[in-house]
Amino acid sequence: MSDTQTTTDNTITVKEPQPVQSKFLRVMAYIASYVFHPVFVPTVMTLVLYKLAPRGFAGVNVQTFNKWLLSIGITTLFFPLLTILLLKGLGFIQSIHLRTSKERIIPLMATMIFYFWAAHVYNTLPNIPLVLRVLLMGSYWSVILIFLINIFFKISMHTTAAGGMIGILIVLMIVSPVNMVIPLFIALATSGIVGTARLLLGMHRMWEIWLGYILGVLVMLAAYLYLK
Repeated sequence: MSDTQTTTDNTITVKEPQPVQSKFLRVMAYIASYVFHPVFVPTVMTLVLYKLAPRGFAGVNVQTFNKWLLSIGITTLFFPLLTILLLKGLGFIQSIHLRTSKERIIPLMATMIFYFWAAHVYNTLPNIPLVLRVLLMGSYWSVILIFLINIFFKISMHTTAAGGMIGILIVLMIVSPVNMVIPLFIALATSGIVGTARLLLGMHRMWEIWLGYILGVLVMLAAYLYLK
């Protein structure tokens, strides 16, 4: 379906994406959008990396890792969610879904600060596994790029996070001898579900979905090349 429409007076208007008509599909898409929300990715992937490649966390005891996981969760999950809820309560944004580019500005700026802190701290602490530093640095860079792109159009944050998930698993394949075929397949399937959900809800156009995937993967690979 075309994203443009020519009117009788020869002017071209851009049609906004529309949600699917099926109520069942919309409900399922909302569930997928919440479950795989980008704000969860740094914390969840920290745990996933620890489980998939424990050799990369050699010398890190369970208590230390739990402290890392808690601090990452507070910085990259709790604080961004709290910021959005406060902005909604104070009337700075109309919806926690951040449907417009304008509504995204303040939340993205706040999230940028939180992610910078996480990336900076874990890049300076000793004995932090490379793959964890790549995850946090790549997540921080992703927020910066989303903020800059948001000036011009509304890229999908969901698929950018999904692409980052794929990207960090590719990095893990590079630095770890562990077979990542099954985890990578699961990540690809999950990413497909996320992108489909955003399309069904009419939140993005197809090219905004794909741009998010590409950006997420490339940023993680760039962070790896920068930090290795």
